Amino acid sequence: MEQRVEFNTELIKRYDVAGPRYTSYPTAVQFMEGFDAEAYRRHTAASNNELIPKPLSLYVHLPFCKSLCYYCGCMKKVTRHTHQADHYLGLLEREVELQGELFDQDREVVQLHFGGGTPTFHDDDQLRGLVGRLGRHFALSGDETREFSIEVDPRTVGTERLGALAEMGFNRISLGIQDIDPAVQEAVNRIQDTRSTLDMIEGSRKLGFNSVSVDLIYGLPLQTVEGFTETIDTVVGARPNRLAVYNYAHLPHIFRAQRMIDAADIPSPETKLQLMELTISRLIDAGYVYIGMDHFALPDDELTIAQREGGLQRNFQGYSTRRECDLVGLGVSSIGKVGDCYAQNIKDIQTWQATVAEGKLPIWRGISLNTEDRMRRRVIESIMCHGELRFENIESMFAIDFPDHFARELHDLEQMEADGLLEMSGDAIRVTPPGRLLLRNIAMVFDEYLQEQANTPRFSRVI
Repeated sequence: MEQRVEFNTELIKRYDVAGPRYTSYPTAVQFMEGFDAEAYRRHTAASNNELIPKPLSLYVHLPFCKSLCYYCGCMKKVTRHTHQADHYLGLLEREVELQGELFDQDREVVQLHFGGGTPTFHDDDQLRGLVGRLGRHFALSGDETREFSIEVDPRTVGTERLGALAEMGFNRISLGIQDIDPAVQEAVNRIQDTRSTLDMIEGSRKLGFNSVSVDLIYGLPLQTVEGFTETIDTVVGARPNRLAVYNYAHLPHIFRAQRMIDAADIPSPETKLQLMELTISRLIDAGYVYIGMDHFALPDDELTIAQREGGLQRNFQGYSTRRECDLVGLGVSSIGKVGDCYAQNIKDIQTWQATVAEGKLPIWRGISLNTEDRMRRRVIESIMCHGELRFENIESMFAIDFPDHFARELHDLEQMEADGLLEMSGDAIRVTPPGRLLLRNIAMVFDEYLQEQANTPRFSRVI
């Protein structure tokens, strides 16, 4: 695919509308509460009966945090009462049993991710016990090519704890840094020592971790171009394998924690555009590849290789490898993708706990995909992950004539082609370097649910 990216301020302003991030298609807006545990069981059974059952990917949600980061929009529970987390962990292990019963034991888990919240809120014995329970109910891979990752808080995890995580089988870590400017850190209630964070990146390599990913956020209160330049240059100096640099969306009416942020301190839209342009140019100059949608990786990273070889996907953690896997979501609010369905767990911790305590799968809502959904998912995935769509691939998979079936969409893309976001031929669509920053806009054209809705649901803005 075309991996160059071109920042065009005029086009970005013109196309900066609200739209989905396409971590799934159909998006979570279309998930229905009528999709229940029994519907999920039918899909898991069908996935076991496939001619060649897929390997598994597990996502485990550990929502507890000891302090509140004001910018955070994740599903979390802030507490210093560890007994609350202990109770949750016991029930999570029960859910592991319930889910493990649904999948054949020869389906190997080749990808595992502990997210949150702050997974390292739990101590090493608790995490070790959880990994052990997963291993008793799922076939965890011991191969060096496995991807077992965990999000860690650099404020509370030192080299000794990293060593314990490595012994548990984790070979990848994700660190939240966001910004190293002390004024910005204070404004978002996340005070973090830069030196110890960088030492952790170096220490993880010495312990044999295969990959280190770092999260940054632009658009936070009190950020400046000069200050964020220092943040990027400092982080790049440690050479993490991947970076995710997110745009801060200030939605205090949705996320209560954000009400602690003074809106007057948030950078202007013009400054945010400068921060975005700075991020892209600085990281590309440093040798990182722009994967798309906030994600960057070194040329030899598996994310870059997956994009180059056609194995890249998007899920609820963003861009990811192992497209061939079925994803099992574990823990409150987590989302799985098994066969032709998406399934989301209950979002309220107490209700989730009560349901699992009764021995029930805590499925809250989901969706079974029809043929049109699956076809449009493949189209949108091709655009979002590879910046290219070959008509013959869709035609052979779904027995359609692409120009006829998608006549409306191809017509709607003509203005984008005139604006230089993409190039269309008789057999393909290719996103141009300026269009790579506007993948969401291009994908939205193929979203049948957006076409049908008179009032578009409230999504974040594309930039």
